[in-house]
Amino acid sequence: MLALSAEGILPRIDFAVFADTGWEPQAVYDHLDRLERKVATPAGIPVLRVSSGNIRDDALNPEHRFASMPLYILNRDGRPGMTRRQCTGEYKIKPIKRQVREILGFPYPQRVPKGLYVEQWVGISTDEFHRAKDSDVKYMRNRHPLISDLDWSRADCIRYLSSVGLADTPKSSCLGCPFHGNVQWRSLRDDSPTEWDDVVAFDAAIRKGNARANASGNPLLGEAFLHRSRVPLGVAPIDHVTRSERDAAELEELENGVVNGCSPWACRGDEPGQDDFGLAS
Repeated sequence: MLALSAEGILPRIDFAVFADTGWEPQAVYDHLDRLERKVATPAGIPVLRVSSGNIRDDALNPEHRFASMPLYILNRDGRPGMTRRQCTGEYKIKPIKRQVREILGFPYPQRVPKGLYVEQWVGISTDEFHRAKDSDVKYMRNRHPLISDLDWSRADCIRYLSSVGLADTPKSSCLGCPFHGNVQWRSLRDDSPTEWDDVVAFDAAIRKGNARANASGNPLLGEAFLHRSRVPLGVAPIDHVTRSERDAAELEELENGVVNGCSPWACRGDEPGQDDFGLAS
C-alpha cells in the first residue's frame, strides 16, 4: 500500500507505521530500510517505527510483565494444550494505537474528542476479505483499499511488487512465532543459521514458561514448545511436508516461507487448518 500510494495509484498517505516486536528476521529490517530509502522518502511519506519492547527479551526477563505467546503445551498427563495469544495486541496493536493518539494530540490517558479520528489502511486482499473488520476504537477508522479500491487478490499484490522491484518482500513475523509452519522453520534453519540457533535457544529457555512466572513461584505445570509437535525445536520434525504445504505449493509466497505470520489486524495464526502432522486443528 505504501508503494501504491507513493506511485499515486492510491491517494497520498500521511505516514506509514511499522510495529516492531524487536525480534523480526534481519531480512525484514533490511527490507524496511530499503522501502523507506527508495519508496517512502522520495515520496515524502514518513515511516514511523513503534515498539512496546523486545518480545524475546521480555519473555526471558523475570522482572518484566510478559504478554504471552501462543506456546504449545504438553501437560503432565500427556494432554496437549496451548497458551493464550496476547503478543499481537501488546507488541503490534498497542504501540500503533499509542502512536495514533500522539499524532492526534491526545496521548493516553487523555480522551480523544468525538469526531476526531485517523483513517487507517489495513492491507487485507480479496482472498481474506473475511478478516476486514472495523476498528475497536472511535479514533481509528479502518479502510481496506486493496479490497474497496483495487479489488486485488494476493496474486495481484505479488505481481505488482514484482513490477516495482519488490518481489522479495519478506513476511513480517517474530523469528520464534509458534504459528510458523514447517516451511518457515526449514527456511530459517537452512538460510539463516544464526537466527535458527537463536530460536532453538529460546525454545529451550521457555520450556517451563515465562521467566517472571517462574521467578514468582508459578512455573508452568507442563512443558512449553515453539513447534506444534511439542518436542524441542532442534529435533522437531520440520522436514515433514504437510498436506497444506503441498496444496499451496503453487503459491509464490510459500517459497519465501510466508504462509503464516502476524500482522496487527490479520494474524493468520487464528486460521484453522492442517497442523504439522497433516491433522485437522
